[in-house]
Amino acid sequence: MTIDTQANRRLMKSVSRNVRLASGSVTLEGDLYIPVGAVGVVLFAHGSGSSRHSPRNQAVARALQESGTGTLLFDLLTRDEEIQDARTGELRFDISLLARRLIAASRWVARQPEGEHLGIGYCGSSTGGAAALVAAAELGPVVDAVVSRGGRPDLAGDFLPRVEASTLLIVGEWDDVVLQLNQEAFQQLRCEKEISRVPRATHLFEEPGALEEVARLAAEWFRRHLKPR
Repeated sequence: MTIDTQANRRLMKSVSRNVRLASGSVTLEGDLYIPVGAVGVVLFAHGSGSSRHSPRNQAVARALQESGTGTLLFDLLTRDEEIQDARTGELRFDISLLARRLIAASRWVARQPEGEHLGIGYCGSSTGGAAALVAAAELGPVVDAVVSRGGRPDLAGDFLPRVEASTLLIVGEWDDVVLQLNQEAFQQLRCEKEISRVPRATHLFEEPGALEEVARLAAEWFRRHLKPR
């Protein structure tokens, strides 16, 4: 029996379960969904003051799932850390910490029977966009693709030229400051890359049709670039 046949037999039905994964001394909670026939799974790196329950993350995840891509929505911070961060705002900008946890989640996925054959992608928003790029730089060819939604890729700093994963930066046309930061970071990337401006959209893509366009762009990017292992 070939490896591909074994993988297909394991995924005779979709996988949907709550998960707990370790990163250093903490345990993080998440929701894993892998549809039948998926070739890859996208890990979400949420941004400032957000979580896996964010309606925007959930909406984008549903679009990826409907396109045949697996998703792992998980909390980058524990509940105690979320309380601390709500008070200080510090942890959401600790890019190194967030990236380490994203790397730990990627390794966890690769150890799961339903995930060991899947390509890995990242979908980051706000500061999670920077964490996704840092993690992709650290993991090299392990990560196929990154999508940053209204992200802060500039906060990835010196890691930007090291990113190998195909990277799409999505920014609202009217999100002037973040658009400028994305354009500057875009110039430092040496990988396959694109930058997409969503017309008449601001930072949170709350305008009619804006988030749907983000989801469409992300789903298409991952369909093009995720490859089974």
